[in-house]
Amino acid sequence: MRSIATLDELQALAGQEVATSDWITVTQEQVNRFAEATGDHQWIHVDPERAARALPYGGTVAHGFLTLALLPRMLTEAIDLGPDVKMLLNYGLNRVRFPAPLPVGRRVRGVIVLQSVEAIPAGVQLAWEVTVQCEGMDKPVCVAEFLVRRY
Repeated sequence: MRSIATLDELQALAGQEVATSDWITVTQEQVNRFAEATGDHQWIHVDPERAARALPYGGTVAHGFLTLALLPRMLTEAIDLGPDVKMLLNYGLNRVRFPAPLPVGRRVRGVIVLQSVEAIPAGVQLAWEVTVQCEGMDKPVCVAEFLVRRY
C-alpha cells in the first residue's frame, strides 16, 4: 500500500503513476449477485454453459459496470491518503471505456495515475485514471477517469 501523508505530498504526485492495486479474482458468484442487484441477466454474464459454447472466451464475461464498481476497492486497498482525511466521496466519472471483455474467473488489478488535484471548499478533488488490467490479456478491460473528493 502506498501511503501519502500530506496534501503537499499528494499534490506533488499529480501526473504520475501512484500505485498498482493487488489482484482481485472476479467470480461467477460475484457476477450473479451483480446481475441480481442490477436486473441485468444477459446470458453472456449468467449462463456459463451457453457462454462456453457461444463466446470465444470459454465462458461468461463480467458486466462492465461490475468491473467499474471495483475501482473504489482498488483505490482504497492500494493508497492510504493520510491520517487527516475525514471523508472520501465518490464524485463520479468523466470518461469510461471497456476496451476488452473480462472473462469470469480471471484476476484484475488497477494501475492508478493521479491526473490532477484541484482545490474545492474544505478539501480537494482528485482525478484518478485507473487502467484495469486482466491477467494474461494485452488490452485493459476498463480505463476510467474516477473523481474522488477528499475532505
